[in-house]
Amino acid sequence: MTIKKKKEGSAMVISVSGQMDTVTAPELDAVVDNELDGITDLTLDFDGLTYSSSAGLRVILKAQKKMNRQGKMKVINVNREVMELLEVTGFVDFLTIVPA
Repeated sequence: MTIKKKKEGSAMVISVSGQMDTVTAPELDAVVDNELDGITDLTLDFDGLTYSSSAGLRVILKAQKKMNRQGKMKVINVNREVMELLEVTGFVDFLTIVPA
């Protein structure tokens, strides 16, 4: 998995590509834990994300909870497979997902 971050003022875009699973999800978890202070507008760009396990879902949920306290979050560029996972798990009910 590859993570790229772009910060402009209090906005941050985190682009995630590859597979987010039990081995790689801790990388994004560390970003959520350590790099979102002062961020009020977070965008998760999943353009290159091909797969997410439950470990990845946990990190997405953690990011959403953190942003609920300090701002807003949206998820963009979700492919069909990942969108199906978000639908089945009910994540579409509380995430702001912007269609590609």
